[in-house]
Amino acid sequence: MKIARFSHAGTIAFGIIDDDELVVLTGDPMFAGYNPTGARLPLVDVALLAPVIPRSKVVGLAGAYFADAAEKAAALAAPGEPAEPRFFLKPNTTVVGPNDPIVLPAASDDVRVEGELAIVIGRVAKNLSVADAPGAIFGYTIANDVTAVDLAEGSGHGARAKSFDSFCPLGPVMDTEFDPTDGRVLGRVNDVEFQSGEVSLLAFSMAEIVSFLSHSFTLLPGDVILTGSSSAARRVSHGDTASIEIPGLGVLTNPVRRPA
Repeated sequence: MKIARFSHAGTIAFGIIDDDELVVLTGDPMFAGYNPTGARLPLVDVALLAPVIPRSKVVGLAGAYFADAAEKAAALAAPGEPAEPRFFLKPNTTVVGPNDPIVLPAASDDVRVEGELAIVIGRVAKNLSVADAPGAIFGYTIANDVTAVDLAEGSGHGARAKSFDSFCPLGPVMDTEFDPTDGRVLGRVNDVEFQSGEVSLLAFSMAEIVSFLSHSFTLLPGDVILTGSSSAARRVSHGDTASIEIPGLGVLTNPVRRPA
């Protein structure tokens, strides 16, 4: 089911999407369950927000995709120890929602965007086996991993380059039944496509990703994992519009702004 976090009449709430309406819930379904209030709202009358605000962290994967099916097949057939996911952290203050601006920091002249499938963790996860890891996944959403590339390359300050406010748009909804094995990630800037990739080219399954990270640190309900990008990131400038689409999850759109 598709879950939205939204604002309406000065109130923030959660709802289940039912065609062009929202079935309003009594609370965050991750903690309060799927209890309806009895109210329904037209989708056109609400403002969609980031479907989740991570309680502690956003985890991003780096270099997690194969270039194509042939490279994946060759890697899986090669002897030796399997590779481990490489990851970085983004603070939860990077998270914004649909239509919120990506704010270009004064310190950077080369900010780039890339679309990614994101895992939302639904329960405390520590030292999980691969077999048990799917039980910790609450759902999936779309992410735009934004990076100030010149800061990462010039000073090697990768953490700063990933951590500016607004550098992790999420949305528009969270889907608890989405099949990630059949996903496709499309990225556009000003309606010009720069990214098109199959989630099937990920080097690791969703369960392997969650299991590995849970052995590195405790994953908490609401934590978000960005599963990486299969394509080169695209540079954005003031006035641009970045859109990330994953069929079945929708389209996440954000304007790009540099403060005066």
